[in-house]
Amino acid sequence: HLTQPAVSKRIAQLEAELGTRLLDRLGRQVLPTEAGTLLLERARGLLNDAADTRRAIAALGEGIGGTLRIATSHHIGLHYLPPLLRRSSQQFPQVELDIAFVDSELAYAHVLAGQAELAITTLAAHTPAPLQATRLWDDPLCFMAAPDHPLSARKRVSLADLAAHPAVLPDAGTFTHKLIAGLFADNGLALQVRLHTNYLETIKMLVGVGLAWSALPASLLDAQVVALPVRGPALQRQLGWVRHGGRSLPRAARAFVNLLTAG
Repeated sequence: HLTQPAVSKRIAQLEAELGTRLLDRLGRQVLPTEAGTLLLERARGLLNDAADTRRAIAALGEGIGGTLRIATSHHIGLHYLPPLLRRSSQQFPQVELDIAFVDSELAYAHVLAGQAELAITTLAAHTPAPLQATRLWDDPLCFMAAPDHPLSARKRVSLADLAAHPAVLPDAGTFTHKLIAGLFADNGLALQVRLHTNYLETIKMLVGVGLAWSALPASLLDAQVVALPVRGPALQRQLGWVRHGGRSLPRAARAFVNLLTAG
């Protein structure tokens, strides 16, 4: 809806801005220069991208898609997430899952830095703002040892008995290590930590071969290890999901949260 003089004026302004001729005027014939041809190709690409963007935004109301970035631990990924991931893939096939298996502390950092929309992880004793944590599951811990460990034959085991034997635990900076070490510190006891590793299944293997005792989720109990009859307060972790309170959750993340809270 522009007149010919208005079009000519705009082309002249564009040539002045770019510092090059865009059209060769040969009598009544007008042909694009090399720069004009390049600009035309790029302009068409920009217009196509703009149209695609409009269609993508309009399609937001038609279904749930996009990429959902989740940070979680190996233990939760193995023992808690499989049925949720199955339901998610069945109900929202257009959602592409990007799952990072990291330590709980790093999962918090991923959400804080915007590298993940959700963390499904062991919850810290105190979650600092702007992060927000919601408890989903209680994860009781059990003191375990190999069947032939010296403590396994006892009918009662005290924290002092445990402190007298080597332990294998997650790294000192982890939420789980702090929970276990805090129990012994509250009772004036020091731990003898022989090894650190953050993979609970690896810790269970080390316990099972008689290298040390540990405190592990009760769900890991099997024939390779035995539960020690330890007197005193029970240990329990809280597992849940963490989000950034200052950011809006995309629809794929909200849909996954609904699956989490529905059980």
